[in-house]
Amino acid sequence: MPDPWQTITHPTTPEAAIALQQELRQLVVMADDLGAVRTVAGVDVGFEEEDRIACAAIAVLRFPSLKIQESVVIRRPTAFPYIPGLLGFREVPVVIEALASLQQLPDLLLCDGNGYIHPRRCGFACHLGIVSGLPSIGVAKTPYLGQHEPLAEHRGAWQLIYDTGEAIGAVVRTQARVKPVYVSIGHRISLNRAIEFALQCTPKYRLPETTRQADRLSKGRAKPIAFR
Repeated sequence: MPDPWQTITHPTTPEAAIALQQELRQLVVMADDLGAVRTVAGVDVGFEEEDRIACAAIAVLRFPSLKIQESVVIRRPTAFPYIPGLLGFREVPVVIEALASLQQLPDLLLCDGNGYIHPRRCGFACHLGIVSGLPSIGVAKTPYLGQHEPLAEHRGAWQLIYDTGEAIGAVVRTQARVKPVYVSIGHRISLNRAIEFALQCTPKYRLPETTRQADRLSKGRAKPIAFR
């Protein structure tokens, strides 16, 4: 894994985690730095056994067909307590293990959560992108931070989300007259491209197909698939 991983392994206190998060924020690349995207991956993390076990599911899909290519599920003891704003420290370690078990790394990660939409501009998608070195996007189901103008009802409508005068993401209507999603930069991608990929990965449903497949894995409704 890239060098940053060596510096953020396991903070033991919230204060240490916040300090590391502020360092990570300086590493976020907010411009397009990705080549040809032939595979996209959904990343989902759940918790089992009364929060003692973290379960990371990754579904890799071919792009743009969105046909599944490979999937993995990894379960490990939970390494960090639940603290809003610091979720990356309990989720990223198990996801890194899951990525390492793939036959082929994906070209782009779509995370079920926020990236730059974060008080310190370093949510899960940013954290994971920096540590893995992979381009990443946050596609969250619910609003977390910021304000935006009213959103039109048609598919593809979007509005910038602002916090303290800064554009930190976008609210995006992936299907007509359904609830929107909240898209933000993770790492190595611009917001405009992040919105484009979010829409390209939602041909039928509100959530990206990557997220849907990873969620099925994490909840045991689908079995991991070997590389094909």
